[in-house]
This record gives sequence, structure tokens and C-alpha cells, in this order.
Amino acid sequence: MPIKSLTLYFLIENTMKIAIFQNDIVWGNPAANREHVAEILAGCERADLLVLPEMFSTGFCTEPQGVAEPADNLTLRCMKEWAAQYDCAVAGSVAVEENGRYYNRFYFVKPDGETSCYDKHHLFTFGGEDKRFTPGDRRVVVEFRGVRILLQICYDLRFPVFSRNRNDYDLALYVASWPSPRAEAWTALLRARAIENQCFVAGVNRVGNDPSCSYSGHSVVLDAYGRTLAACTPGVECVAYAEIDMNDLLRFRQKFPVLDDGDDFVLK
Repeated sequence: MPIKSLTLYFLIENTMKIAIFQNDIVWGNPAANREHVAEILAGCERADLLVLPEMFSTGFCTEPQGVAEPADNLTLRCMKEWAAQYDCAVAGSVAVEENGRYYNRFYFVKPDGETSCYDKHHLFTFGGEDKRFTPGDRRVVVEFRGVRILLQICYDLRFPVFSRNRNDYDLALYVASWPSPRAEAWTALLRARAIENQCFVAGVNRVGNDPSCSYSGHSVVLDAYGRTLAACTPGVECVAYAEIDMNDLLRFRQKFPVLDDGDDFVLK
């Protein structure tokens, strides 16, 4: 059995302000949704990171033909413009067509235009997402302003092995179109992921209706104890803000080094 090494954490001077956008989405209308997000941005407080829901430009579509955007899409270009204009990172997922395949693609865009992508790994078979979309084959961690950030999309939340913290991230982002009837599961699973992975969690879910479902939001930012740092009012459009303190997280990990005792495994 391999000997586990003790992780040493060094305190740093770093906080990050997160804005979570719990907004309604016009079904299948990227132009209207981009305009709406731009209006929200213009009136919100400045933050380091702005997080939008899953498929925020179209709504959650399981029939992407004619709805999905090309890989070099206008929504991504707008995200780059917003990031530069407001000196922040902008994160959210978009339905994308690339080389004849469809992806539910999570973009993380930095102010200088650098863009990281995560393609949703766990496609929502219950809703038929797997019939048209191609799953991603890797998980993605990005670093921004001293915080290591795991990118996850909606149904990924139900699969804790995939998001298991390997001492490689500090904040997990879950962007979602999570229906109202399963809101309690959403809240419970977000809290579980924060506690078991000893990390901050931001879960950003839409509100409103599409042809198949209604959505109540329940967007939230949690600390590593599972405590609420910020929350949106359920059922209405809302922007909420939280400041995460890396020193608080590092002190907790040093005092109670749970991650060092995790099981060794390899995903295949």
C-alpha cells in the first residue's frame, strides 16, 4: 500500500468575489439571452468571477439541431467582451456544434481572453441528452487569481467519484438547468460535494420555464463546511454575491486534513 504524503498548505493573501446569476432564459433565442445577460452585467456589482447557468444562451436543449451554436460562436465572443470590460472571469455553458458533433460546453473565459473548456461528461440520459450530444472525456480544473476551480455541469453533481478532490482544486462550479421537482436533491448534493471535497462550491441554476420543465433556481455559494455564504431567492431572477477567503479554506484543510486520507483510485 502506498504511503500517503501529508499536504502542506501555506497561507496566502487572497480573496475572490463571486457573482452568481440566477436568470430566466428565452427558449432557443441566443440573441435575446445575450442581450439580457449584458443588461444584468451593466447593473451588477463588480466581481472577480461571474457564473451563468447551463446553456444560458438557448435553454437546455436535447434536440440541438438548428439551436446549437458553432464552436467559434457569438456567445463566446460576448463572454470574452464581458470579461475584458469588467476585468473578471465569465463562466457558463453553451450548446455547441463542432465537426458534426454536439457538446454541452462549459466556457471559462479570463479577462485577457484566455478560454478553457469542459465538455459535460455525464449526459442526462433521463432527458435524452445522450442521444444527440457527445460526452466529454476529461475533467477540467482552471486556475484564476490564486484559486483552482473545477468545472462541472448539472447532472455531474450526482456522481461524486468524478468530482472527488485530489488536492487539485479549491472551488467547484456547478452550472445547471435543474428542474423544480428535484430542488431538494440539488441543495443536498451541493452541500455534500462541499463537505466531502473540503472546498467552496457555487451552484448556479436557472429560473423560469421551457417546453419541458420549470426551474426554481436555489442557486447558492457554500463554504467547505457546507455553510451558505450567499443564496438567491428561489423562483425569481437574482444576482447574489459571495467573497471566498482562501486563508479560511487553507486553515481548515491544515487543521483537519481530510483530503490526505482519501482513497486512491484511477478513473477509466
